[in-house]
Amino acid sequence: MKPDLRSLSHEKLVQYITSLGEKPFRAKQIETWLWQKSCTDFDQMSDLPKSLRERIAADFQIHPVKVDQIQRSADGTIKNAVRLRDGMVVESVLIPTEKRITACISSQVGCSLDCRFCATARLKRMRNLDAQEIYDQVVAIREQAEYYYGRKLTNIVYMGMGEPLLNYANVMRSIEKITSPSGLGMSAKRITLSTVGIAKMIKTLADDNPGVKLAVSLHSAIDEVRSRIMPINQTNNIATLTEALEYWYTRTRSRITFEYVVWKGINDRDEDISALVKLCKRIPTKVNLIEYNSIGDPNFEQADPERIEAYKHALERIGVVAKIRRSRGKDIDAACGQLANKNDVAPEIPKKELPKTL
Repeated sequence: MKPDLRSLSHEKLVQYITSLGEKPFRAKQIETWLWQKSCTDFDQMSDLPKSLRERIAADFQIHPVKVDQIQRSADGTIKNAVRLRDGMVVESVLIPTEKRITACISSQVGCSLDCRFCATARLKRMRNLDAQEIYDQVVAIREQAEYYYGRKLTNIVYMGMGEPLLNYANVMRSIEKITSPSGLGMSAKRITLSTVGIAKMIKTLADDNPGVKLAVSLHSAIDEVRSRIMPINQTNNIATLTEALEYWYTRTRSRITFEYVVWKGINDRDEDISALVKLCKRIPTKVNLIEYNSIGDPNFEQADPERIEAYKHALERIGVVAKIRRSRGKDIDAACGQLANKNDVAPEIPKKELPKTL
Protein backbone atom coordinates (compact mmCIF):
# COMPACT_ATOMS: atom_id res chain seq x y z
CA MET A 1 0.00 0.00 0.00
CA LYS A 2 1.36 3.39 -0.98
CA PRO A 3 1.66 5.98 1.81
CA ASP A 4 -1.07 8.58 2.26
CA LEU A 5 0.12 11.90 0.87
CA ARG A 6 -1.53 13.60 3.84
CA SER A 7 0.91 11.91 6.20
CA LEU A 8 3.65 14.27 5.00
CA SER A 9 4.32 17.40 7.01
CA HIS A 10 4.44 20.69 5.15
CA GLU A 11 8.23 20.60 5.22
CA LYS A 12 8.37 17.03 3.89
CA LEU A 13 5.85 17.86 1.17
CA VAL A 14 7.93 20.85 0.05
CA GLN A 15 11.03 18.65 -0.05
CA TYR A 16 9.21 16.06 -2.14
CA ILE A 17 7.80 18.61 -4.59
CA THR A 18 11.13 20.38 -5.08
CA SER A 19 12.85 17.01 -5.59
CA LEU A 20 10.60 16.64 -8.64
CA GLY A 21 11.88 19.95 -10.00
CA GLU A 22 8.70 21.84 -9.11
CA LYS A 23 8.39 25.19 -7.36
CA PRO A 24 7.67 25.13 -3.59
CA PHE A 25 4.32 26.92 -4.05
CA ARG A 26 2.94 23.69 -5.48
CA ALA A 27 2.99 22.23 -1.97
CA LYS A 28 0.57 24.91 -0.78
CA GLN A 29 -1.75 24.19 -3.70
CA ILE A 30 -1.72 20.49 -2.85
CA GLU A 31 -2.42 21.13 0.83
CA THR A 32 -5.43 23.28 -0.09
CA TRP A 33 -6.85 20.39 -2.08
CA LEU A 34 -6.09 17.86 0.66
CA TRP A 35 -7.18 19.72 3.78
CA GLN A 36 -9.52 22.55 2.75
CA LYS A 37 -11.35 20.84 -0.09
CA SER A 38 -10.97 17.30 1.33
CA CYS A 39 -10.00 16.05 -2.11
CA THR A 40 -9.45 12.29 -2.42
CA ASP A 41 -8.58 12.09 -6.14
CA PHE A 42 -5.39 13.53 -7.63
CA ASP A 43 -7.14 14.03 -10.98
CA GLN A 44 -9.39 16.63 -9.34
CA MET A 45 -6.40 18.86 -8.50
CA SER A 46 -7.05 20.97 -11.58
CA ASP A 47 -4.48 23.70 -10.97
CA LEU A 48 -1.61 21.20 -10.98
CA PRO A 49 0.06 20.12 -14.22
CA LYS A 50 -1.13 16.71 -15.37
CA SER A 51 2.44 15.41 -15.35
CA LEU A 52 2.80 16.37 -11.67
CA ARG A 53 -0.51 14.74 -10.76
CA GLU A 54 0.58 11.53 -12.47
CA ARG A 55 3.94 11.52 -10.68
CA ILE A 56 2.33 12.09 -7.29
CA ALA A 57 -0.17 9.31 -7.98
CA ALA A 58 2.72 6.97 -8.76
CA ASP A 59 4.28 7.61 -5.33
CA PHE A 60 1.30 8.21 -3.05
CA GLN A 61 -2.37 7.54 -2.47
CA ILE A 62 -5.10 9.21 -0.46
CA HIS A 63 -6.76 6.79 1.95
CA PRO A 64 -10.03 8.37 3.10
CA VAL A 65 -12.02 6.60 5.77
CA LYS A 66 -15.29 5.00 4.70
CA VAL A 67 -18.55 5.24 6.59
CA ASP A 68 -19.63 1.60 6.42
CA GLN A 69 -22.83 1.79 8.42
CA ILE A 70 -25.11 4.58 9.61
CA GLN A 71 -27.61 4.19 12.45
CA ARG A 72 -30.14 6.92 13.23
CA SER A 73 -31.62 7.36 16.67
CA ALA A 74 -35.19 8.39 17.39
CA ASP A 75 -33.76 11.65 18.79
CA GLY A 76 -31.88 12.42 15.56
CA THR A 77 -28.44 11.27 16.67
CA ILE A 78 -26.43 9.53 13.95
CA LYS A 79 -23.81 6.88 14.69
CA ASN A 80 -21.24 5.99 12.06
CA ALA A 81 -19.23 2.80 11.79
CA VAL A 82 -16.05 4.17 10.20
CA ARG A 83 -13.75 1.79 8.35
CA LEU A 84 -10.10 2.80 8.36
CA ARG A 85 -7.38 2.28 5.75
CA ASP A 86 -6.45 -1.16 7.18
CA GLY A 87 -10.02 -2.39 7.62
CA MET A 88 -10.30 -1.64 11.33
CA VAL A 89 -13.46 0.09 12.54
CA VAL A 90 -14.11 2.95 14.94
CA GLU A 91 -17.29 4.87 15.65
CA SER A 92 -18.17 8.55 15.41
CA VAL A 93 -21.40 10.30 16.33
CA LEU A 94 -23.34 13.31 15.07
CA ILE A 95 -25.27 14.89 17.95
CA PRO A 96 -27.92 17.45 16.93
CA THR A 97 -29.56 19.94 19.27
CA GLU A 98 -31.52 23.10 18.63
CA LYS A 99 -28.47 25.34 18.89
CA ARG A 100 -25.62 23.19 17.67
CA ILE A 101 -24.49 20.11 15.82
CA THR A 102 -21.59 18.32 17.45
CA ALA A 103 -19.21 15.71 16.05
CA CYS A 104 -18.02 13.17 18.62
CA ILE A 105 -14.91 11.58 17.15
CA SER A 106 -12.54 8.75 18.00
CA SER A 107 -8.77 8.90 18.35
CA GLN A 108 -7.82 5.25 18.91
CA VAL A 109 -9.03 1.82 17.84
CA GLY A 110 -10.16 0.48 21.20
CA CYS A 111 -8.73 1.74 24.49
CA SER A 112 -6.10 0.62 26.99
CA LEU A 113 -7.36 2.36 30.14
CA ASP A 114 -9.95 -0.17 31.40
CA CYS A 115 -12.50 2.21 32.92
CA ARG A 116 -15.01 -0.24 34.40
CA PHE A 117 -18.14 1.57 33.21
CA CYS A 118 -17.12 2.18 29.58
CA ALA A 119 -17.94 -0.14 26.69
CA THR A 120 -14.92 0.97 24.65
CA ALA A 121 -12.63 -0.13 27.49
CA ARG A 122 -13.75 -3.69 26.86
CA LEU A 123 -12.17 -3.56 23.43
CA LYS A 124 -8.44 -4.17 23.14
CA ARG A 125 -6.51 -1.11 21.99
CA MET A 126 -5.26 -1.98 18.54
CA ARG A 127 -3.62 1.24 17.35
CA ASN A 128 -3.69 5.02 17.26
CA LEU A 129 -5.56 6.80 14.50
CA ASP A 130 -3.55 8.90 12.07
CA ALA A 131 -4.29 12.63 11.98
CA GLN A 132 -6.00 12.27 8.61
CA GLU A 133 -8.26 9.49 9.94
CA ILE A 134 -9.40 11.79 12.74
CA TYR A 135 -9.86 14.66 10.30
CA ASP A 136 -11.89 12.45 7.94
CA GLN A 137 -14.41 11.67 10.69
CA VAL A 138 -15.06 15.39 11.06
CA VAL A 139 -15.45 15.83 7.30
CA ALA A 140 -17.96 12.96 7.14
CA ILE A 141 -20.08 14.38 9.96
CA ARG A 142 -19.88 17.88 8.51
CA GLU A 143 -21.34 16.49 5.28
CA GLN A 144 -24.04 14.61 7.20
CA ALA A 145 -25.01 17.74 9.12
CA GLU A 146 -25.60 19.61 5.89
CA TYR A 147 -27.30 16.68 4.12
CA TYR A 148 -29.66 15.53 6.90
CA TYR A 149 -30.20 18.80 8.76
CA GLY A 150 -29.31 21.57 6.33
CA ARG A 151 -27.06 23.03 9.02
CA LYS A 152 -23.35 23.47 9.59
CA LEU A 153 -21.24 21.51 12.01
CA THR A 154 -20.63 23.78 15.00
CA ASN A 155 -18.67 21.79 17.59
CA ILE A 156 -16.23 18.90 17.88
CA VAL A 157 -15.57 16.73 20.92
CA TYR A 158 -12.73 14.24 21.17
CA MET A 159 -14.90 11.96 23.30
CA GLY A 160 -15.26 8.90 21.11
CA MET A 161 -13.21 5.72 21.29
CA GLY A 162 -9.77 5.98 22.86
CA GLU A 163 -7.81 8.42 25.01
CA PRO A 164 -6.75 11.47 22.97
CA LEU A 165 -3.75 12.31 25.16
CA LEU A 166 -2.27 8.88 24.45
CA ASN A 167 -2.28 9.72 20.74
CA TYR A 168 -1.00 13.21 21.29
CA ALA A 169 0.94 13.98 18.09
CA ASN A 170 -1.82 12.82 15.76
CA VAL A 171 -4.54 14.54 17.77
CA MET A 172 -2.61 17.82 17.74
CA ARG A 173 -2.02 17.58 13.99
CA SER A 174 -5.70 16.86 13.40
CA ILE A 175 -6.64 19.94 15.45
CA GLU A 176 -4.19 22.00 13.42
CA LYS A 177 -5.79 20.89 10.15
CA ILE A 178 -9.34 21.30 11.44
CA THR A 179 -8.70 24.85 12.69
CA SER A 180 -6.32 26.16 10.04
CA PRO A 181 -7.66 28.67 7.49
CA SER A 182 -6.06 26.38 4.90
CA GLY A 183 -7.96 23.44 6.43
CA LEU A 184 -11.55 23.33 7.69
CA GLY A 185 -11.24 26.74 9.36
CA MET A 186 -13.17 25.86 12.53
CA SER A 187 -12.55 27.80 15.72
CA ALA A 188 -10.42 26.02 18.32
CA LYS A 189 -12.83 27.34 20.96
CA ARG A 190 -15.46 24.99 19.53
CA ILE A 191 -13.29 21.93 20.09
CA THR A 192 -13.24 20.02 23.38
CA LEU A 193 -10.65 17.40 24.20
CA SER A 194 -11.77 14.89 26.83
CA THR A 195 -9.30 12.91 28.92
CA VAL A 196 -9.44 10.51 31.87
CA GLY A 197 -6.78 12.69 33.47
CA ILE A 198 -3.22 11.93 32.37
CA ALA A 199 -1.44 14.61 34.35
CA LYS A 200 1.83 14.77 32.41
CA MET A 201 0.04 15.18 29.09
CA ILE A 202 -2.39 17.76 30.45
CA LYS A 203 0.64 19.90 31.27
CA THR A 204 2.06 19.33 27.79
CA LEU A 205 -1.28 20.36 26.29
CA ALA A 206 -1.27 23.47 28.46
CA ASP A 207 2.21 24.40 27.25
CA ASP A 208 1.27 23.86 23.59
CA ASN A 209 -2.09 25.60 24.18
CA PRO A 210 -3.87 24.93 20.86
CA GLY A 211 -6.84 26.95 22.13
CA VAL A 212 -9.19 24.02 22.69
CA LYS A 213 -11.30 23.36 25.77
CA LEU A 214 -10.44 20.63 28.25
CA ALA A 215 -12.87 18.13 29.78
CA VAL A 216 -11.91 15.56 32.41
CA SER A 217 -13.78 12.31 32.94
CA LEU A 218 -13.69 12.49 36.73
CA HIS A 219 -16.59 10.58 38.36
CA SER A 220 -15.10 10.81 41.84
CA ALA A 221 -12.85 13.17 43.78
CA ILE A 222 -11.98 10.44 46.30
CA ASP A 223 -8.96 8.32 45.40
CA GLU A 224 -10.30 5.05 46.79
CA VAL A 225 -13.55 5.35 44.86
CA ARG A 226 -12.02 6.59 41.62
CA SER A 227 -9.32 3.93 41.59
CA ARG A 228 -11.96 1.19 41.84
CA ILE A 229 -13.74 2.35 38.70
CA MET A 230 -10.87 4.05 36.84
CA PRO A 231 -7.51 2.23 37.19
CA ILE A 232 -5.68 5.23 35.70
CA ASN A 233 -6.19 6.90 39.08
CA GLN A 234 -3.64 4.54 40.61
CA THR A 235 -0.88 6.33 38.69
CA ASN A 236 -2.60 9.71 38.29
CA ASN A 237 -4.34 10.25 41.60
CA ILE A 238 -6.51 13.20 42.60
CA ALA A 239 -3.61 15.22 44.00
CA THR A 240 -1.51 14.71 40.85
CA LEU A 241 -4.47 15.47 38.62
CA THR A 242 -5.35 18.59 40.62
CA GLU A 243 -1.82 19.94 40.24
CA ALA A 244 -1.97 19.38 36.48
CA LEU A 245 -5.36 21.09 36.19
CA GLU A 246 -4.16 24.07 38.21
CA TYR A 247 -1.21 24.28 35.82
CA TRP A 248 -3.61 24.09 32.86
CA TYR A 249 -5.67 26.99 34.16
CA THR A 250 -2.60 29.08 34.98
CA ARG A 251 -1.25 28.67 31.46
CA THR A 252 -4.50 28.89 29.45
CA ARG A 253 -7.01 30.74 31.69
CA SER A 254 -9.53 28.23 30.33
CA ARG A 255 -12.04 26.71 32.73
CA ILE A 256 -12.11 22.92 32.94
CA THR A 257 -15.25 20.82 32.54
CA PHE A 258 -15.67 17.82 34.80
CA GLU A 259 -17.69 14.99 33.26
CA TYR A 260 -19.33 13.19 36.15
CA VAL A 261 -21.68 10.20 36.27
CA VAL A 262 -23.37 9.40 39.58
CA TRP A 263 -23.95 5.68 40.30
CA LYS A 264 -26.02 4.12 43.06
CA GLY A 265 -23.86 2.74 45.84
CA ILE A 266 -20.60 3.90 44.25
CA ASN A 267 -20.35 7.70 44.37
CA ASP A 268 -23.75 8.92 45.59
CA ARG A 269 -22.91 9.54 49.26
CA ASP A 270 -22.72 12.92 50.98
CA GLU A 271 -18.95 12.52 51.33
CA ASP A 272 -18.65 12.05 47.56
CA ILE A 273 -20.47 15.32 47.03
CA SER A 274 -18.31 17.10 49.60
CA ALA A 275 -15.12 15.86 47.93
CA LEU A 276 -16.18 17.19 44.54
CA VAL A 277 -17.19 20.54 46.05
CA LYS A 278 -13.78 20.79 47.73
CA LEU A 279 -12.01 20.08 44.44
CA CYS A 280 -14.09 22.62 42.53
CA LYS A 281 -13.17 25.29 45.05
CA ARG A 282 -9.52 24.89 44.00
CA ILE A 283 -9.97 24.91 40.22
CA PRO A 284 -12.24 27.05 38.03
CA THR A 285 -14.61 24.45 36.64
CA LYS A 286 -18.06 23.63 35.46
CA VAL A 287 -19.62 20.20 35.99
CA ASN A 288 -21.69 18.07 33.65
CA LEU A 289 -23.68 15.54 35.66
CA ILE A 290 -24.19 12.91 32.98
CA GLU A 291 -26.99 10.39 32.72
CA TYR A 292 -25.53 6.89 32.96
CA ASN A 293 -25.84 4.84 29.80
CA SER A 294 -25.96 1.14 30.52
CA ILE A 295 -23.49 -1.19 28.85
CA GLY A 296 -25.13 -4.25 30.36
CA ASP A 297 -22.94 -4.38 33.47
CA PRO A 298 -25.02 -4.99 36.62
CA ASN A 299 -22.31 -3.42 38.80
CA PHE A 300 -23.38 0.03 37.61
CA GLU A 301 -26.81 1.53 38.14
CA GLN A 302 -27.79 5.14 37.78
CA ALA A 303 -28.22 6.91 41.10
CA ASP A 304 -31.59 8.14 42.30
CA PRO A 305 -32.57 11.53 40.85
CA GLU A 306 -32.51 13.20 44.26
CA ARG A 307 -28.83 12.29 44.72
CA ILE A 308 -27.96 13.85 41.37
CA GLU A 309 -29.94 16.94 42.37
CA ALA A 310 -28.00 17.02 45.64
CA TYR A 311 -24.76 17.24 43.66
CA LYS A 312 -26.19 20.02 41.53
CA HIS A 313 -27.41 22.11 44.48
CA ALA A 314 -24.15 21.67 46.42
CA LEU A 315 -22.11 22.86 43.44
CA GLU A 316 -24.40 25.78 42.71
CA ARG A 317 -24.09 26.94 46.31
CA ILE A 318 -20.38 27.60 45.74
CA GLY A 319 -20.98 29.26 42.38
CA VAL A 320 -20.09 26.33 40.11
CA VAL A 321 -22.19 25.88 36.99
CA ALA A 322 -23.61 22.35 37.14
CA LYS A 323 -25.86 20.90 34.46
CA ILE A 324 -27.64 17.56 34.34
CA ARG A 325 -26.98 16.18 30.86
CA ARG A 326 -29.49 13.82 29.27
CA SER A 327 -27.77 11.48 26.89
CA ARG A 328 -28.74 11.18 23.25
CA GLY A 329 -28.55 8.18 20.96
CA LYS A 330 -29.03 5.55 23.66
CA ASP A 331 -31.30 3.44 21.44
CA ILE A 332 -28.43 2.91 18.97
CA ASP A 333 -25.66 2.61 21.60
CA ALA A 334 -24.26 5.98 20.57
CA ALA A 335 -24.42 7.69 23.96
CA CYS A 336 -21.48 8.56 26.20
CA GLY A 337 -19.57 5.42 27.21
CA GLN A 338 -21.43 3.11 24.82
CA LEU A 339 -19.18 3.16 21.73
CA ALA A 340 -17.91 -0.36 21.19
CA ASN A 341 -18.53 -1.28 17.54
CA LYS A 342 -21.67 -2.98 18.78
CA ASN A 343 -22.75 -3.79 15.26
CA ASP A 344 -19.81 -6.21 15.32
CA VAL A 345 -19.20 -6.91 19.00
CA ALA A 346 -21.82 -7.31 21.73
CA PRO A 347 -20.28 -9.34 24.57
CA GLU A 348 -22.40 -10.49 27.47
CA ILE A 349 -21.00 -9.03 30.67
CA PRO A 350 -21.24 -11.34 33.68
CA LYS A 351 -22.04 -10.17 37.18
CA LYS A 352 -18.88 -9.67 39.22
CA GLU A 353 -17.85 -7.54 42.13
CA LEU A 354 -15.78 -4.43 41.68
CA PRO A 355 -12.45 -4.58 43.53
CA LYS A 356 -12.87 -3.43 47.13
CA THR A 357 -9.20 -2.56 47.53
CA LEU A 358 -6.33 -1.73 45.21
